[in-house]
Amino acid sequence: MALASGDPMHSGIGTTLVDILGADRVAVIPHVSSVTLARARLGWSAESTAVVSVVGRDVHAALRELAPGRRVLVLSSDEKTPAALAELLVARGYGPSRFVVLGGLGGDRETVEETTAAEFTGAPPRLNIVALELNGPLRAGWATGLPDEAFEHDGQLTKRDLRAAALARLLPAPGQLLWDIGAGAGSVSIEWMRAHPTCRAVAVEADSARAERIGRNAQSLGVPAVHVVCGSAPEALQDLATPDAVFVGGGASRSGVLQRCLDALSGGGRIVAHGVTVETEAVLAAAYGAHGGELTRIHVEHAAPVGSFTGWTPARAVTQWAFTKPLG
Repeated sequence: MALASGDPMHSGIGTTLVDILGADRVAVIPHVSSVTLARARLGWSAESTAVVSVVGRDVHAALRELAPGRRVLVLSSDEKTPAALAELLVARGYGPSRFVVLGGLGGDRETVEETTAAEFTGAPPRLNIVALELNGPLRAGWATGLPDEAFEHDGQLTKRDLRAAALARLLPAPGQLLWDIGAGAGSVSIEWMRAHPTCRAVAVEADSARAERIGRNAQSLGVPAVHVVCGSAPEALQDLATPDAVFVGGGASRSGVLQRCLDALSGGGRIVAHGVTVETEAVLAAAYGAHGGELTRIHVEHAAPVGSFTGWTPARAVTQWAFTKPLG
């Protein structure tokens, strides 16, 4: 027998026990969860409220929900979570947000402390949930193609328009896993994970400084669970879980990389590869000839000053190969 508070199937141990033992061997007897109690205390409807759990997780995960006017309930890991959350909100311009810490809900010592993120100085009980009514600037939406300035990078970045084109073909979907190979700043894997809270991504990057940078970008954009592997493909792909989609942003011309990715995909899996060199373009053209799919050259030009006038500045053309592995 296991005793758990509230609803064991809402970010609770019940889910773990069912996964281990099977649903037929576990009888779940739920009670009102802290989320239900918090909504009742605040008068917030379920459909108007997002829920984020940072229990045993990085508190940066709450940042994915940042948007003015949004209501969010954050399941705290412990008594330190509210202060850490308030600090993150203030740093991103959300200091004026309504900030309510509800402790010991449903018990004899229930507490409710309301303030703003900027003014929070409380000492909440260990069991608490934080309610947010967000008030701040819109910095990042959920559609693909975030501004390049949203990412810390050294130039090795899949640029905004190319990133949006790649993700449109990779088709992020709930629960699915992406391999992001030659990840650079991690922009593709980060946007993949921002598409849905259950999306998963592995960013493979050979350069250690860039690998560390991916982790910082992932935290800043609210998806700290991006798994970063510092290593070179195809060797670094050896022990990774089977992907649902693969993006090759760098290294497609290395021997064995593209074939290893194709072999890893199951039926219905998607691969998108980019190339800017003649050598990589030849590899992608050969892959297109052997497998089909979609081969595209993408040219992007941006307006820029030319003396006292405005002209077009072309970026380097990128060849994109996109392919969906047949079922069966």
